[in-house]
Amino acid sequence: MLMHMPVVKSGFRPDGSRNYDHLFAQVREEIAGADLAIVNQETILGGEELGFSGYPTFNSPVEVGDAEAAAGFDVILQGTNHALDRSARGIENCLAFWETKHPQIQVLGIHDSAEDQNELCVVRCGAFRIAILNYTYGTNGLQMPAGKGYLVDYLSEKRVRDDIARAESSADLTVVCPHWGTEYRLTADNAQKKWALIFLECGVDLVIGTHPHVIEPIELYTDEEGRQMPVYYSLGNFVNATAAYGKGIMNRAVGGMARVTIGRGADGGACVKRADVLPLICHDVADGMTVYFLDDYTEELAEENRFAKRDPNFSLASCRDLADRIWPGLTAQEVRETPVQDRNHADNP
Repeated sequence: MLMHMPVVKSGFRPDGSRNYDHLFAQVREEIAGADLAIVNQETILGGEELGFSGYPTFNSPVEVGDAEAAAGFDVILQGTNHALDRSARGIENCLAFWETKHPQIQVLGIHDSAEDQNELCVVRCGAFRIAILNYTYGTNGLQMPAGKGYLVDYLSEKRVRDDIARAESSADLTVVCPHWGTEYRLTADNAQKKWALIFLECGVDLVIGTHPHVIEPIELYTDEEGRQMPVYYSLGNFVNATAAYGKGIMNRAVGGMARVTIGRGADGGACVKRADVLPLICHDVADGMTVYFLDDYTEELAEENRFAKRDPNFSLASCRDLADRIWPGLTAQEVRETPVQDRNHADNP
């Protein structure tokens, strides 16, 4: 959810109110139908008090969060390189909104106290307990305010290893959502691969990455015991309205929705049964903005899309070619039914 100012303004209503339900209108059924739905909220929701702004230091309306709740999201990832764009006040405003308006939703990656930072997020999903962790590589050089080192979760190896160890002892599956990688690069970089190996070593079951703003491959990691860990290096953008022009800008219009099925293995242990992806396209038009599944997009819609003015190579065919190249067959990985180590913690609080 990359809230450039045209995306922010798309929610302004004539009566002065704001509403962003349109961003999810074409994909709402898939979101609501998931047992557990997660969204990366790239920009801080600091609200009107702090003034709305886009690149390079963002602040977005809290009504974006209302639309995410209405769409059916259960977990919000706020641990991004833009988490400190409005310093501590932005994070505190954002968390106050979530806690007041949507207390049932888990918000990860940012905190208003050291106690909150030490709380492990474990979500019940049917018969499963799923631990979800969210970290960012950095915050664009912005430093933590003095005495508030708890505000943002960074990819610090000791903390990550300690958190995963706690997750492994209290949940059936562990999911890590890192904000990592190199912007606009269509392949994983060395840092992503290094961290993926650390996650595998620690026992993580699934990795869903963000930050590059373009899609990157899905890779299946396997440890020495045959345990498998799908890694989505980058899902690209869901929504954005970049001001940039030129070759390659069209890549920023294509994103993806990770779709993961979990179940029980032969020994009753929890495991990832399948990990695939539903390609998306951001539809940026003068009278509104929304997101379509690429399978539902048409030539007529593509001709209206303002990404065609930003990149002369933009077309429905080029978007499909990109998705096919990065995610061959569109359901990129079949995960062998190898259960993770059985971790039955039904007696834990």
